[in-house]
Amino acid sequence: MGARFQTTRAAMSIDVEDWFQVENLKSVVARDTWDERELRVERNTDRMLELMDTHGVRCTCFILGWVAEKCPALIRRISDAGHEIASHGYGHDLIYNLSHDEFREDMRRGVGIVEDLTGAKISGYRAPSFSITDWAIDILQELGLTYDSSAFPTVAHDRYGKLKGMDSGKPIVEIRDGFHEVCVSVLRIGRKGVPWAGGGYFRLFPYPLFKHGVKRILSSGTPYVFYIHPWEIDPGQPKVDGLKRSHRFRHYNNLHRCDARFDDLLGSFAWRPVGEVLADEIDARAVAPSRA
Repeated sequence: MGARFQTTRAAMSIDVEDWFQVENLKSVVARDTWDERELRVERNTDRMLELMDTHGVRCTCFILGWVAEKCPALIRRISDAGHEIASHGYGHDLIYNLSHDEFREDMRRGVGIVEDLTGAKISGYRAPSFSITDWAIDILQELGLTYDSSAFPTVAHDRYGKLKGMDSGKPIVEIRDGFHEVCVSVLRIGRKGVPWAGGGYFRLFPYPLFKHGVKRILSSGTPYVFYIHPWEIDPGQPKVDGLKRSHRFRHYNNLHRCDARFDDLLGSFAWRPVGEVLADEIDARAVAPSRA
């Protein structure tokens, strides 16, 4: 394992959802069959908790309310281990496919379940498939949340949402009074932002190249936000038929390599929860004018 790259601006995050809830599988896995599917999120998340404990890492867990209902003991273990508890909503629906009222209810349900289980006030949110919209921010703030980590300031993607005013050179932005957007990370090449935050990109790129990109982002003085899902370290998960070739590739590519990569990544950087990295950034901006 390589030498640990010392920084306090690297944020680790996990979107706690199960394999059958992924957008790439929705064409063949109907919502009303979720209860019939094999739950694997608990064993996979426990493996991640074990690895993080070994490396002394605390992260932010964006927890899906549906998973919290099915696995309440898991959510308590996450909280008891000292990780930041945040929301991934309840039903893993793309925001722009919901009405305002449907999204508000999804959030109330998802946040309420997790807060009741942990006793912790939730401040952060991440949209399923990064499907954030400007109007959703208003509802998040209405419900008492103080940050979102869904914006992906990168080249066009078929599912990602958009927020006004976001730029790959500004990863943390106060987009409403008292409400911040913490972008998932991109590697700037010219004026473009190449996705470099984890997920499918973490499995797609050669690992030494990926890690080099993380070092480059951090060396520039820019905060870095990584994300991963529990199902991504699980090559033994069920295989479903009938998928488009592109969706099959996105979901199953290099699952067998991800556990080892995640283990190495945890030991290579000094990780913190998203909320802590954001709090430091806010404090630094408050002090900066007085130093001028």
